[in-house]
Amino acid sequence: MAKTYGNIYSLFVGSDPLIILNGFHTIKDALVNQAHVFSDRPRDPLFIKASNMKGIITAPYGQPWKEQRRVSLMLLKNYGLGKKPMEIRILKEVKSLVKSFNDMDGHPFDPKALISTCISRIICSVLFGEQFYTRENEFARMIEMTEENMKLFGGIWGQVYNTVPIVRGLPLPFQRIFKNVDAIQDTLRQVLEEHKRAISHEEKRDFIDWYLEEMDKRKDNGTFLDEENLFILMGDLLAAGTDTTINTTLWALLLMAAYPDVQEKCYKEIKCMINNKEDLYYEDRPRLPYTLAVIHEIQRFSNILPLAVPHATKKDTLFCGYTIPKGTKVLADLTSVLHDESQWKFPNEFNPYNFLNSKGEFEKQEAFLPFSIGPRICLGENLARVEIFLLFTTLLQHFEILWPDSLTAPDLTPVFGITQSPLPFEVSMKVRS
Repeated sequence: MAKTYGNIYSLFVGSDPLIILNGFHTIKDALVNQAHVFSDRPRDPLFIKASNMKGIITAPYGQPWKEQRRVSLMLLKNYGLGKKPMEIRILKEVKSLVKSFNDMDGHPFDPKALISTCISRIICSVLFGEQFYTRENEFARMIEMTEENMKLFGGIWGQVYNTVPIVRGLPLPFQRIFKNVDAIQDTLRQVLEEHKRAISHEEKRDFIDWYLEEMDKRKDNGTFLDEENLFILMGDLLAAGTDTTINTTLWALLLMAAYPDVQEKCYKEIKCMINNKEDLYYEDRPRLPYTLAVIHEIQRFSNILPLAVPHATKKDTLFCGYTIPKGTKVLADLTSVLHDESQWKFPNEFNPYNFLNSKGEFEKQEAFLPFSIGPRICLGENLARVEIFLLFTTLLQHFEILWPDSLTAPDLTPVFGITQSPLPFEVSMKVRS
């Protein structure tokens, strides 16, 4: 449609107009240069009922959202994001995943469940501290419900709920979203009450403790921090901290099985770098240019968030010659950026040389936007970068990833959704001697 109508065009979903932004320069102009206009969220009935427009992901652009985001980033840093203890915590879970893969003894298996467990444990330990390990089954179920809701939000039933008011009270599949939300919030209320009873001002155990203390500090000066926002925020961080990283890791395994020559070059570079060290750390990435290029290319090619999260206009605006009314829903087509022929040497194929110059040095590209761009850029971007790097390098250090069926090639067809996953697949993990 962009080839026919240009880099900005509209559709109608029911009676509601929907603006599509296409291409790197158009999307950057809207989400960065005119961020104050395009950083709002649509007042979708589904968003309103499921989250009351609280937290981070669905909250409108304004002071409540700004305070939630600013405080969340500060608290994540307080808890260790970007510091060595956090990497050690991540590596502990990654090594547990290595052991689980070892136990498969080279036989073909579907890696999704084990990868989901590993990544869920990382974000849950940040949010819930030691409580996570004593209530792991409850939290695992909560992660499953979060993943199910992501699919329902982005699927046809989510759109039916938004556009056909008369069916909203009927027992259709979208009712599952609200049952899941109620169950998740029941668990989070129990966790919160336990934290409030046991909180210590001397020692902060997790994100919830830090948030409660910050809420108490600000209560006399006016604040948008409150328990309702905290419930929704924890759900937002669970969703942002699991689904995208799980799917990126699955794509990494599938693509390494599909491109064994790329995998072997990565392994040789990692082996040379690690030498006598037991582990690689995030700070080692500048000395792994080819591996770093492969990780970025996996994210570009897999295109985990093809349409990002919907934006909306904060006010009436003139953009690219068109008048767009306040409150109009806007989708940024990140697929058109990550495959923009004006930005990439090999836009439509998996090729690490999209991120390497003629000297073999890593070069980050401006059009690399897997986490979107502008004020609404993914809150968990920095955590995801560390997790993906440590997962990828550690797994390649220990295993050769093999496609088990010599008669077929890996199917790289994505399953479309809010997050884009690969089709279910099996791989063999051959232990490296």
